[in-house]
Amino acid sequence: MNIRANILLRVYLAFGLIVLFALAVFAKLCDVQFRQGHKWVAMADSLSTKEFEIEATRGNIYSVDGSLLATSVPEYELRMDMFAGGIQDDKLFNSKVDSLAMKLADFFKDKSAKDYSRYLRTARQDSVRYLLIKRKVSYQDLKVIRTFPLYNVGKYSGGLMAIQKNRRILPFKALAARTIGYKNENVKNGVGLEGAYGNYINGETGRRLMQRISGGVWIPVNSDAEVAPKDGADIISTIDVNIQDLAQSALEKQLIKSQAHHGCVIVMEVETGEIRAVANFTKVEEGVYKEQFNYAIAGNQDPGSTFKLASYMALLEDKKVDTNTLIGTENYRLPGGHTIKDSHGSIGVVTVKKAFEQSSNSAIAQLVNNNYRDNPMQFTDHLYNWHLNELTGLQIPGEAKPVVKNPKTFKSWNKNMTLPQMAYGYEMQLTPLKMLTLYNSIANNGKMIAPIFVREIRRLGNPIEQFKAKVMNEKVCSDVTLSKLKAMLEGVVNNGSGKQIVYNPLYKIAGKTGTAQVADANLGYKAKRQYQASFVGYFPADKPKYSMIVVINDPKGAYYGALVSGPVFREVADRIYASDVNMYNKVEERFVGNTIAPEAKAGQSKATKKVYNAFGIKALYAAKSDYFNSIDTNNGVAYEESNPVKGVMPNVNGMGLKDAMYLLGNAGLKARVKGSGKVVSQSIQAGSRIGKGLMVDILLQ
Repeated sequence: MNIRANILLRVYLAFGLIVLFALAVFAKLCDVQFRQGHKWVAMADSLSTKEFEIEATRGNIYSVDGSLLATSVPEYELRMDMFAGGIQDDKLFNSKVDSLAMKLADFFKDKSAKDYSRYLRTARQDSVRYLLIKRKVSYQDLKVIRTFPLYNVGKYSGGLMAIQKNRRILPFKALAARTIGYKNENVKNGVGLEGAYGNYINGETGRRLMQRISGGVWIPVNSDAEVAPKDGADIISTIDVNIQDLAQSALEKQLIKSQAHHGCVIVMEVETGEIRAVANFTKVEEGVYKEQFNYAIAGNQDPGSTFKLASYMALLEDKKVDTNTLIGTENYRLPGGHTIKDSHGSIGVVTVKKAFEQSSNSAIAQLVNNNYRDNPMQFTDHLYNWHLNELTGLQIPGEAKPVVKNPKTFKSWNKNMTLPQMAYGYEMQLTPLKMLTLYNSIANNGKMIAPIFVREIRRLGNPIEQFKAKVMNEKVCSDVTLSKLKAMLEGVVNNGSGKQIVYNPLYKIAGKTGTAQVADANLGYKAKRQYQASFVGYFPADKPKYSMIVVINDPKGAYYGALVSGPVFREVADRIYASDVNMYNKVEERFVGNTIAPEAKAGQSKATKKVYNAFGIKALYAAKSDYFNSIDTNNGVAYEESNPVKGVMPNVNGMGLKDAMYLLGNAGLKARVKGSGKVVSQSIQAGSRIGKGLMVDILLQ
């Protein structure tokens, strides 16, 4: 054999061995993959462990009066290990599985007992270790389910596994929902208080060791977590649920009536800057409004005539005018052809105070333009000193950046148009909350404070952080200017544009109406006319406690601030005033002695005495029995004892229906009732002999 043949033989032999080896490897791979695959996957799964995070229970959010605005409730996902330690015996499982199926079917009512039985038996045959039974199960339901057959073998040995998940709920549903906000996995930055104080509310997550079993399902290794989660802190907000309810109800009613696109109401406590209510509604369909956007803090638009307060404050502070200065209200023509006129027409030559009360655009445009056109920075410097161009620094996210022009930094400044239009609330962008902050400073004797939404943060009932309003400007103007502005704001309600709607003879309201044409984002003011109606002010004007702004956008029909937003302001203010006795001024005090006790319905003496004691009132005669009847005398209302005697008709005259029915029922009588109020007559005379089952007619008035 020559050398060449020898070399080829060796090469073929080596190549053949390599091919055989490759075929052997491939055959083994197929064997492992297809014949032994399930075995090795199960083994790999059983050897896999990993630490998982356990969600902490989020802290609660409370209103200022302690009502619960947002809280977390536990929800459970129920799983079942079909081969748990206590139910591995087939005899035990088969003897109780049908009973368990019947219990589950009766409790959840989503499947028949036969379906549940088949579902459980099939899972047993397939050796399922993490079978889903039900999602979103409450703790109360879980306690009941633990008593079911098989599950009552033991907390864990019965195979039932409850995986806790926390669900956020709002006990008052839509009340202040946008202010409370939300935070979930799909939202990077949370909304409202939930988002702003997430670091406090979220708490600290725990850790739990989990094991992966066949099918890629993870189950807990131990019954308890390796690192327990730490619950979140509680937030004490400044929201008052009663005022919030008033604001939302009044706003929604007016939005439906005016068929507006959206609107908002904000109520703030004057001295503290605490926000008591924020209502925001957007039209979603005809007659239906929901909270979808926080217009109160993010709705930047031209404020319109409510801004005139700032213009007059600058004029008065610079001593350019006084309240008795005369000014004409005829059409004011600007260079370039634009004319500023009043929607209601000219009211002639009037005082500055009268022009403010009647909301004359022409008057304020003339006053500002004539006094500041040679030095517009003098005017805009006032606005900047009052921080109208700055973010307020709210405790919740989403505040819109104000836009207040000045001739130095804004290229859009028009030397003929911008200044006079700014005078009555155009050529700028301010949020409703920004305008309310300005008016609140007048009510607060010149001190401008930033609104706050959170009063305190607590952990386990103990305060860990407290908040007070930041002072933005200690004194926005002099006391002389302040007194004049207060008189002008009261004049709007007493004599001016707010008189017909907002005025209330029982207490004083100070404020300003506002009507602004809203610009279209693309077409400007040349598009279809759309208006924004507003009213902002404070009450009681002689001793302010609350300031409030109402803004309604795109109302149909009437669009003036007094007609559209005024009724909402009046309704909310009236009901707040009626419910707060501390706001009453000059209320006549009457001292009630034993002889002039106020009349009460006859009935349970214990309940009546409790009410009288709370008011420091004593009855003319104290009844020793459980029930009494009232007697009207010249000396007031006295009370005589009413002692029911068996077999004798009781005296129920003067009683409410509940007390009367109680006594008649105890006497064995059947009652036929007419009317409402208190009992004025009974068909069987008191003191008559009676028997059980008799019918008695009682008339209530």
